[in-house]
Amino acid sequence: MAKAKFDTGGIKALLGNPKQLEKAVQENPQQVVRELATTVALLPIAHIKTNAGQPRKNFSKESLEELAASIRAHGIIQPITVRRIHDKEYQIISGERRFRASQLAGLKEMPAYVRLANDQELLEMALIENIQREDLNAWEIAVSYGRLAEEFKLTHENLSERVGKQRSTITNYLRLLRFESDPDIKQGIVEGKISMGHARALAGVDDYAIRNSVYQKIISEDLSVRAVEALITSYQESRKGDQPKPKKILSENLRNIQDQFRAFFGAKVDLKRDDKGKGQVIIKFDNDADLNRLIALMEKD
Repeated sequence: MAKAKFDTGGIKALLGNPKQLEKAVQENPQQVVRELATTVALLPIAHIKTNAGQPRKNFSKESLEELAASIRAHGIIQPITVRRIHDKEYQIISGERRFRASQLAGLKEMPAYVRLANDQELLEMALIENIQREDLNAWEIAVSYGRLAEEFKLTHENLSERVGKQRSTITNYLRLLRFESDPDIKQGIVEGKISMGHARALAGVDDYAIRNSVYQKIISEDLSVRAVEALITSYQESRKGDQPKPKKILSENLRNIQDQFRAFFGAKVDLKRDDKGKGQVIIKFDNDADLNRLIALMEKD
């Protein structure tokens, strides 16, 4: 008997039909997990529960309110990931902060990737398989790398070994995810309007106004990557005046190291270095509980 195949619409329908979903999982678990890996479902917030085993227990009220305001204005940009317990209960795997902010924002539903019980190996295989496809754009690849890193707690080195790519390649893709809240640049990446080199240069700019001004010039003037880097430096120099001194642009190698720190600690990390080679690593935390979480991470390793 041939195994059943499901299109994306079919998978979404199955999520609302528990008996059919269980049957499909029994008949062809690999196909179901493969489809779920790239399908975003819209779930009632009332059906989503937090995970008591989540290491992070405390969330900054101020940061949650800021995120809630952003969600009210722009919606949820990145889906959370949940594990299906039964048809009306889903447990959060990753994205609890987005979930709590969505509650504050008054949402009734939110987008989520749905995982099945004991599907770790199958899902990892499905995501890696998805990355190998030739028709994916850079953004889709970055999202898949991000899910692997977040849900399986993989370092950039681990990811490199899993997918057979250089660590710097992994890091550069993951840096694209900072544009989740920057719709114009994100769309430019999705549509191939800018190259990875352009995106890397833009990712090194924290100032939103400068970043988007440079992006518009890339599109209108078809700038090379080298021209973009020079333009960014020029913009920052011109804005010195009474403004706080703009951040010195880190080399690509140092930006990669900074991103690895951020991925490891799950926190804002700034790496600074002067012309003589001396520098510092600054790790930011929200409160005592967040500080203790960082300490536990360092003691663990």
